[in-house]
Amino acid sequence: MSAPRVPPQPPSVLVTRRLPEAVEARLTAQFRTMLSESDEPVRRDALEAAMREHDALLTTITDRIDAALIASEGRRVRIIANFGTGTDHIDVDAARRAGIVVTNTPDALTEAAAEMTILLMLMAARRAGEGERVLRAGEWEGWGPTHMIGQGLAGRTLGLVGFGRIAQRTAAKARGLGMSVRYFSRSRAPAEVETELGATPAESLAALAAEADVLSLHVPGGPATRHLIDREMLTRMKPTAILVNTARGSVVDEAALAEALAERRIGAAGLDVYEREPEVEPMLLLLPNVVLLPHLGSATIEARTAMGMQAADNLEDYFSGRQPRNRVA
Repeated sequence: MSAPRVPPQPPSVLVTRRLPEAVEARLTAQFRTMLSESDEPVRRDALEAAMREHDALLTTITDRIDAALIASEGRRVRIIANFGTGTDHIDVDAARRAGIVVTNTPDALTEAAAEMTILLMLMAARRAGEGERVLRAGEWEGWGPTHMIGQGLAGRTLGLVGFGRIAQRTAAKARGLGMSVRYFSRSRAPAEVETELGATPAESLAALAAEADVLSLHVPGGPATRHLIDREMLTRMKPTAILVNTARGSVVDEAALAEALAERRIGAAGLDVYEREPEVEPMLLLLPNVVLLPHLGSATIEARTAMGMQAADNLEDYFSGRQPRNRVA
């Protein structure tokens, strides 16, 4: 009698951070899943071990997956399913050369990120962060006709740097606030998209910066966009203009921005991302005319659950022999 056939084990997946409960339940049901107990960023030595011990990594922005890590001796990982749209923390080129599939979750956070962009625009324009700090500090002395006057958004020009999914949803919401929409992107949007959103292209980033009342950033991180908004670009903005960044911290020269805000060369800023997270440029922390949020762009239960499910879809596709639907490498 032949020995009974042992069914193959499900693929092994390391999840580097805590995810919504429904996502973790699905992952543990489908794979041999190791979940994060501490919800702290995984140490370098633990990532090196994981590359040898697991078939897949489900990573987040706090995991730096560089070329040296990808080249780990005895590497077993075949797919990196990223929880999020941006993959600038992963050396995608090195992964491609090594034959490792990389995926992301591009659709799941669009609505939440666009909402956050509008929130920061409104908070900065209406001095909401400043007002809340005054009230909590016990410094509010009551209503006054000239107290903490901000600016409205109706009739203002929103300038979008990049015109992908999130920027387009932001444009739609801004139109509802009565704003006009201009954008600058490497490629022009289809005519029907421009018509639907009432959006028109600017000839250059510099021209958009000079024209916009609110300049909102929607480009990926990485060397190509590092300090896209630098000291020189900030000098082109109106003294009443608002800069909003929900993209990647590296896109803005934070020191230059802090100087521009302190000297009132621009009106205000709303930031959800930072160059050296979780560190923030110290001068920014002291300024009243900047709203600072701790990277909350996708932090709705709907978005974070959808992101996790999309990452799980990508893993399921790959291990079922299908092309992952959100493959970037």
